Formats: sequence, C-alpha cells, structure tokens
Amino acid sequence: MEFQRQTNRRLYEEHAATVQLLARVERVFTGRAGAYPPLADDPEWRAFARALLSAIEVEVARHFEFEERDLFPRLEEAGDGDLAALLNEEHVTIRAVAQSLADLLRRAFAGGLQPQQWQAMKTLALEFSERLGSHAQKEDGALLPVLENLLDEDTDRELFGAYAAG
Repeated sequence: MEFQRQTNRRLYEEHAATVQLLARVERVFTGRAGAYPPLADDPEWRAFARALLSAIEVEVARHFEFEERDLFPRLEEAGDGDLAALLNEEHVTIRAVAQSLADLLRRAFAGGLQPQQWQAMKTLALEFSERLGSHAQKEDGALLPVLENLLDEDTDRELFGAYAAG
C-alpha cells in the first residue's frame, strides 16, 4: 500500500513487521516444533521468546497507546467513532491475551515451563497471533485510509514527530 501521510506509512510498516513476527509465532507453536516445550537454555528459543516479549511489552503497547491517545479521538471528532470504538475494544482483548502470554514468557525465562504451562503458552500465543494479525489487517484496510484523508500535512508531521520521538 502506498500512503502519502508519514504517520500512516509508519503504522503500516509496523503492521508489516508484526505480521512477520506472527508468522514466526505460528511456526514455533504449531506442528512438530510446538509439540514439546523447548529446553530452557535453547538459544533459538530464548531469542524468539525475547523478541516476542519485547513486541508485547514495547511495540504493541506503544502502538496501541499512540492510537488511543492521538488517533481515535480524531476519528470520533470526524464522525468515525464506531471504528475507533471497535479498534479500542480489540486493543482491550489483545492486551489481556498479551499480558497472560507475557507472564508465561517471563516464567519460561525464570526456569522453564512444565508441559501444562507450555500448552497454555501455545494456546495464548496462537490466540494472540490470530487476534493481532486480524487487527492489523483491519487497521490497514479501514483506519489508515480514513486517516489518509483526515490528517492534513501539519497534523501528520506533528503526530509523526511525536510518535517517532517516543
């Protein structure tokens, strides 16, 4: 997709990166690879788990907070409150799943997981993947096109600068 607004391009790029991570989640937690808990000291597992935990605690949290604080109110003012409400509801659901998944990831780092905990992590990871992937697609198809028309150049520059600065 080609967007004129910097804010939209940045969000779209983050969605693309998220989709790549979620593809990894699917590979790790399905099929033979996901049948048993990995060894606690497996370097590939630890790198993956760190990346997933970071995505949950930093990227997803930051992305959602930006949208809720800076974009959804603009949607509501422009008459697209239903879209803002729907996306916000999805944020709440995704955060709940993500928090439980993050808790299990931290436990895995602290000393490994028992088979039941591994099964719970698999379930949560696949639910997180499904919900967040669907959400990103929804934002690409609905939110970003609306913002493309809603944001003027100055507002876009201001929002992009604030988001990029963290």
